[in-house]
Amino acid sequence: MTSSMSERITNICGSLPASVRLVAVSKTFPPEAIRAAYHAGIRNFAENRIQEAASKQAQLQDLSDITWHFIGSLQSNKAKKAMELFDWIHSVDSLKLAERLNQLAAQLGVSPQVCLQVKILPDPNKSGWSVPQLLADLPALNKCEDLQIQGLMTIPPLGLNEAETMDVFNSTYKLAKEIEQQNWSHLKMREVSMGMSGDYQLAVQAGATMVRLGTILFGERS
Repeated sequence: MTSSMSERITNICGSLPASVRLVAVSKTFPPEAIRAAYHAGIRNFAENRIQEAASKQAQLQDLSDITWHFIGSLQSNKAKKAMELFDWIHSVDSLKLAERLNQLAAQLGVSPQVCLQVKILPDPNKSGWSVPQLLADLPALNKCEDLQIQGLMTIPPLGLNEAETMDVFNSTYKLAKEIEQQNWSHLKMREVSMGMSGDYQLAVQAGATMVRLGTILFGERS
């Protein structure tokens, strides 16, 4: 398993532009799989459950240069723990959550970098801002001065064809640029987190700076 994983990682890393960060989605895979991917050169890993992540991090403490990303739906009651465990939170999906994280950042003295989760198309299965909602909330988000807002994250709805998926990615990139041009004091739009195993090449074409890959690296989840 390890040599084929190592080959897959080498091939995918080799195909990505230097401007794109590969985030390995290690949720449900054991610490040994993370260790193998680490030895193949990956330093960014994503989890979607706080407890699972805490357990893995405890077993991988010797790999001290891992950057941990949280990509799951974050409930307010788990926000404090997420702030302590993760360097990045990709799934900040509401003003309420952003304001809660901002408050915690000031209290705890830690401030993960965050992406704002946006839904370019309506999708009842995903959380996140609609585009008009996000634009309306920018002034309030800009007041979250203890939070490091770094960009946008999106997940296209299931069942789109390639052209529709590409439209979602292009629109997300354009939205990030549009917000950046408004020159907010505390909203940075350096990062666009989009693209997973099935569509990351389209996301890269559209300007993604981070792709979140699981199955294509680790194999199918059981």
